[in-house]
Amino acid sequence: MKPLTNLSGNSLLKCMTPLNCWKWKSSSVNDYQYLQRSKIPTLHFQKSLPRLPIPKLEDTCNRYLAAQSPLLTESDFKKTKDNVTKFSEVEGKPLQAQLKAFDVKNKHTSYISELWFDMYLRDRVPLPINYNPAIVFAKEERPKYRSQLIRSTNMLISSLRFMKSLQAGILEPEVFHLNPKKSDTNIFRTVTSTLPPGLSWYGAYLFNAYPLDMSQYIGLFNATRIPEVGKDRIFRDSSRRHVLIMRNGNFYVFDVLDKDGNILPPADILACMTYVLNDSVPAAKYPLGVLTSEERDSWARTRKYLENSGNAESLNLIDSAILNLVLDDVSIGEDIYLMLRNFLHSDGSNRWFDKSFSLIVAKDGTAAVNFEHSWGDGVAILRYFQDIYKDTTTNPYVDTDTKPSGCDPRNIVRKLDFILDDKAKCAVTEAKKNYEDIYKNLCIDYVRFPEYGRKICKIHQVSPDSIMQLGFQVAFHRLHGKYVSTYESCSTAAFKHGRTETMRPCTAATKEFCEALNSRGQNSNQELKAMLRKCSQVHGNLTKEAALGQGFDRHLFALRTLAEKNGGKMPALFEDPAYKAINHNILSTSSLTSTAVMAGGFGPVVKDGFGVAYTILDDMLGAVATSYLPHQDSKAFIENLKFAFQKIFDILNTVD
Repeated sequence: MKPLTNLSGNSLLKCMTPLNCWKWKSSSVNDYQYLQRSKIPTLHFQKSLPRLPIPKLEDTCNRYLAAQSPLLTESDFKKTKDNVTKFSEVEGKPLQAQLKAFDVKNKHTSYISELWFDMYLRDRVPLPINYNPAIVFAKEERPKYRSQLIRSTNMLISSLRFMKSLQAGILEPEVFHLNPKKSDTNIFRTVTSTLPPGLSWYGAYLFNAYPLDMSQYIGLFNATRIPEVGKDRIFRDSSRRHVLIMRNGNFYVFDVLDKDGNILPPADILACMTYVLNDSVPAAKYPLGVLTSEERDSWARTRKYLENSGNAESLNLIDSAILNLVLDDVSIGEDIYLMLRNFLHSDGSNRWFDKSFSLIVAKDGTAAVNFEHSWGDGVAILRYFQDIYKDTTTNPYVDTDTKPSGCDPRNIVRKLDFILDDKAKCAVTEAKKNYEDIYKNLCIDYVRFPEYGRKICKIHQVSPDSIMQLGFQVAFHRLHGKYVSTYESCSTAAFKHGRTETMRPCTAATKEFCEALNSRGQNSNQELKAMLRKCSQVHGNLTKEAALGQGFDRHLFALRTLAEKNGGKMPALFEDPAYKAINHNILSTSSLTSTAVMAGGFGPVVKDGFGVAYTILDDMLGAVATSYLPHQDSKAFIENLKFAFQKIFDILNTVD
């Protein structure tokens, strides 16, 4: 048996849209306490998942050189090639042996998992914009369910139903079906559920279906990233029964589960939510939430001071809350720029960016998720996102006709009070200024192409993802006349404790196409079309390699980390300016493709870069680009992207 050889990279990307991976039938879920009652236990496949492979050193070196070739001059490439040869033949071999030995001793996980967690938790930059992405829910079109009160209450209830299903082990496992008609069936569920956990993955494989890692899901609820000097830590306490509500910079908590762990009746939760929204207390003069936007060591020291000043209990209630539900006093309407800014960063006064995720609902019911990234990747958060969107739009528990219960919220809801002296108040004031200096220089621009999408790409037999990435290369080349390090995130969730791998979309093929397209007519459309198809083929192969754990970025990262821990002289490859340049990702890109998603966004990962979140639907392509002034201009990038897509689809529509 050759596991996973049939799993293409482009196909695995579809695993980021769980609603396409399994059939959810609301009629089978009639229990208020649970969102789903899966025949297959949630973690049934976890024990038998294949382990993330460590690539061969020679393969990694060859892939690394291929990624460097379009970025370097001939003379610089020769120097880099010499360094890579030395690493492949001499310096890298003992590091590879050390990494393999580490992997053998840690068969319960992947070789990258511990190192990747450590990388996130040691980084000292502020979380918002730098790390925390935002994903905006599709609109609620029905007036009865659109208000802030009704939508936030339904989303809270659905979140609790999701959580209880997860904790009870009856949430449908994440499985990618290569042929859903044959495998996404009752027979598949019956057969695989009866197999021992240690063999269950192989049973799924015989159906040409691939279970995905679900180890990150534990990080969704009752969790917070707590700042500490040098390295943060992740805190979890699944025994707690309360949620955190933020409004106008104030904090409220109330239990949503009874002493037996049952979700309170909808009318009780509605009563508590109504109480919070009607509370006339003024906006917090010193909103503590903005402190979570600070540089991590600075925030760690301030937090320790707050704890020692009599605020430890209140901070613990924030940290241990099931989730953070943020009620914003702003109406989004049709203002996409306001929407993106509000959900990606806001002014920080009504946020707690350290929570594993925050569910944010604006005054007009527009909703989004802003999530902290160290605990997990997009697979887990998007599964939660889509499941609660599906539940609230097909099975809502409250509407405008629902009456709050007769319970007295004053005996249930607790507003958190904090003891703030002059030093603490000064810290909040300084944090507000520091944060404003960051987000006021952030540019956000977007583009939508309703006439283009997955369907037309399928007709022309090219990868939609390759078309998007090619458009980014053309746009940047037109803007700056050069090629730069480009990062595309690719899930490795097909492996136990897999996280992500980097796919490098800037290739020799995309360079050839960009130069031909921007040479103003020296090549015919037929020649350009052939180049475009070659780009798609190369892109598909690279994506498949990345999804199967055969990229080079994570492998080299692990080897470099071991070299640093060993001390002594670093291998020349890691001291090469070309290595530093390729890890300075000017174009950082990631896709969110789902009908539940209206938009998404994240910040540039470097000051002189772009953060590009993009969507591919059947009849629409879209992208949101962020940048910092004066280093880059996202508006100019978007204008060039419009030109690029128009040219690319004109070429595709050329008759062969």
